[in-house]
Amino acid sequence: MPNNSGYQRLQAHDAVSDSVVVNPSPEILQAQRAATTRFYGKRGQWALYISLGFAAYIYSLDGTTTYAYLPYATSEFSAHRLLGPIQVTQGIIIAVGKPVIAKIADVESRGAAYSGVLVFYVIGYAVLCTAQNVQAIVAGIVMYSIGYTGLQLLTQVVIADITTLKWRGLILSLNSIPFLINAFVGSNISAAIIEHAGWRWGYGIFVVLIPVTLSPLIITLLWSERITNRQHTHTVEPKTWTRKLIDTAEELDIVGLLLVGASISLTLLPLSLARHVERWRDTAGMASIFLLGILFIPIFAWWDFKRAKYPVVPFRFVVNRSVVGASLIGALDFMAFYLTFTYLFSFVVVVKGWKLINTTYFMQIQSMSMTVFAFLAGVYMHRFRRYKMLLVGGLVVRLLGVALMLHSRGAEGSNFELAMTQVLQGVGGGIAGLSIQVSSQASVLSGDVAMVTAVVLLITEFGAASGGAIAGAIWSSQMPSKLAEYLPFLSPSERDKLYGSLNEAASKPRGDPVREGVISAYEDVMKIMVFAGIAVSILPILIALSMPNWYLGDEQNARQVSVPPIVDDNEEEDGDLE
Repeated sequence: MPNNSGYQRLQAHDAVSDSVVVNPSPEILQAQRAATTRFYGKRGQWALYISLGFAAYIYSLDGTTTYAYLPYATSEFSAHRLLGPIQVTQGIIIAVGKPVIAKIADVESRGAAYSGVLVFYVIGYAVLCTAQNVQAIVAGIVMYSIGYTGLQLLTQVVIADITTLKWRGLILSLNSIPFLINAFVGSNISAAIIEHAGWRWGYGIFVVLIPVTLSPLIITLLWSERITNRQHTHTVEPKTWTRKLIDTAEELDIVGLLLVGASISLTLLPLSLARHVERWRDTAGMASIFLLGILFIPIFAWWDFKRAKYPVVPFRFVVNRSVVGASLIGALDFMAFYLTFTYLFSFVVVVKGWKLINTTYFMQIQSMSMTVFAFLAGVYMHRFRRYKMLLVGGLVVRLLGVALMLHSRGAEGSNFELAMTQVLQGVGGGIAGLSIQVSSQASVLSGDVAMVTAVVLLITEFGAASGGAIAGAIWSSQMPSKLAEYLPFLSPSERDKLYGSLNEAASKPRGDPVREGVISAYEDVMKIMVFAGIAVSILPILIALSMPNWYLGDEQNARQVSVPPIVDDNEEEDGDLE
């Protein structure tokens, strides 16, 4: 699994084992930083894998527990109405933080980036558990979200640093295995804390758990970086503080980070608020914000492609079919997911009338199936060294799962069939998600792994926000008219209550004319969402068919592999080798 050949190649290339390099180029320094995570003995390798396991588990436990505390935290300050906007803010920070943290990980080091993530994590949770007003809750969520997105990104990047391509998919999939455990354990933990200790303790325990679980990983990384730095001794000309500041700003591409951050924030804000704000599409302010965010995209592209010395997103990513294809597949797949999943919980509560615990378990089916089949996909990649047909097959299965919802969406539909729609979507989603991640990382050199991972995840976030926005638009535009169609005997105010309250919509027993009318309305609206999800799910299959089929061998990336990708005879690979 581990690979030391990258470090050996770096030594041979730079010829600095016993010599001194004066003013090495930033490209060499970046390659050296990437190499630090591969300079291990046997004990160091095991220490890194074990510490990565701790990091993966705490990330999973965080994701399956802390979301439940926020409603109670906001309610304590009579600010439950702000729950939606706070979650939107959290989502934007998680998206914006990815390229920033990736750039820091490249310019500084993986260990330094993890250290920063730990600081934000601890401060964020400390602020949350001691909050005395809702402003403190918002501040804590913002700081915590930086740590959360950083941990997600950096763990994937470090795994890419230390694994060869044949092991990449398998180890990345193992990173998600803790979700199988915490899908149920986490729910029980959060429920027990809320009932017996209070939401503050729910946040407070992570002030201790996060440093304990991340410290071994940070120590291991910093130790390896120190060893590598000793092997690469440089004599650097003295610089003034002003010159150092300018050089650091150039290497981080501060202007590019500000532009991409502004673009992401301004475009995601109205898209994300669509799920929380009624009739946002009729608000000129929201439209203006969205258009302003779109306007920043060509400005950012001009700066990064033409002006930036060390761009956040190099132009070589734009002409790399693996990167572009993986990003589009991820965005469209998540768009289809949120089209059918955003209101699925409400649909099941009203139409099926299951017990709450059974509904909660049902909502976990897709993520559990995704985790299991991502692992099996990793095993397949290790055994057969290719991924393209696996990717195409996974997306076809995903489409089948979405299409099956048309038949199973009714109140009289089979419960087993409805559960199978989530299993199939999880199967396809797990395979596709792992395949595009391995594909994009395989197509770039080691120094680009952090940023390319951030770019793919970032564009995927746009797909998620867009899917939620479309689902919200369908819901707000269609549900009132459908309720009026099936419940003409109710007054507008009574229908508004059914539209605005899930509890009200599910309060009548089956057989009651009101309940049956609500069920019919929910079925029709869900049908529209499913049709939209089907249409979107077809596009990733077409994109996947045009993707290169890189050989997953014993190297860090496919550009170093002697076996070329499998492509049609008439296809050109220049873009993928850029």
